[in-house]
Amino acid sequence: MRAVVISEPGPPEVLSIQEVDDPVPGDNEVLVNVVAAGVNRADLLQRKGHYPPPAGAPPWPGLECSGQVAALGAGVTEWSVGDEVAALLTGGGYAEQVVVPAGQLMPLPSGVDVVTAAALPEVTCTVWSNVFDVGRLAKGEMLLVHGGGSGIGTMAIQLGKAVGAHVIVTCGSPRKVSASLELGADVAINYQESDFVEEVRRATAGRGADVILDVIGAKYLTRNIDALARRGRLVVIGMQVGTKAELDLGRLMGKRASVHATTLRPRPVEEKSAIVRSVIDHVWPWVASGQVRPIVDRIVPWTDAAAAHRAMEAGDNIGKILLRIAPAL
Repeated sequence: MRAVVISEPGPPEVLSIQEVDDPVPGDNEVLVNVVAAGVNRADLLQRKGHYPPPAGAPPWPGLECSGQVAALGAGVTEWSVGDEVAALLTGGGYAEQVVVPAGQLMPLPSGVDVVTAAALPEVTCTVWSNVFDVGRLAKGEMLLVHGGGSGIGTMAIQLGKAVGAHVIVTCGSPRKVSASLELGADVAINYQESDFVEEVRRATAGRGADVILDVIGAKYLTRNIDALARRGRLVVIGMQVGTKAELDLGRLMGKRASVHATTLRPRPVEEKSAIVRSVIDHVWPWVASGQVRPIVDRIVPWTDAAAAHRAMEAGDNIGKILLRIAPAL
């Protein structure tokens, strides 16, 4: 088969399509013919040599895909050849085929086509596991999301509103502010023009946010603590700007708040499968009803994967960037 291979760590131009060995499903695994794959910031880090895939994962990027079941490994009974699926991957989505643990496959939600479905696995699993499982966001609470126009941000807005929370987001442009408000955010802050801590305090009458979902990292740590409400929960899922920062424990303890730092990719299959099941149970009905929808900024032919990476690095996308691998069967 063919895959988008990283010839060496470097700029987007190091991506090229090459022939690689055909994957073979093992016990409790499924082979998927890939139709589309989502592009994520982790893919950019992997391309640069900063985020190597876990042991046993394919060396080419891609943490989510959609397509059709092509073959079943021993012990798989819940899927059939020809089923249309989306999948949460450890890697390897930028390819014509990929092997997936059966528990990480997801049926397509009603009303979502097989290409668009590639925009769902990573963002839904990331937001659900971090905002709700870890952050315990509840109805009536205040959620602050950094990067409201990103794939994660656009999904976090919708899921926060679906459970009856209030949502504040930060964005880097007026266009993303407008898009976030259209998706249902109660407040959208342009961090280029305003201090988000002051704006959160103003929007919450000084109370602060109950849950903060942060993709920025060290640069925002102190200010996130300042923006937290008492008993607030800060969940850090990215390190776009820095990996080290000082934490004022006195400030944190005074608020009786907590900081959680998590990743999804290296978790064991059992944990990821449990997250997938929870997403199917809780999120898929909202998608099927239209209350929550995948937000796709653009679909790029996989022959121009470098262009997709450049677009994500430029940061001008609202929602997901997808690679179209093959026509739907």
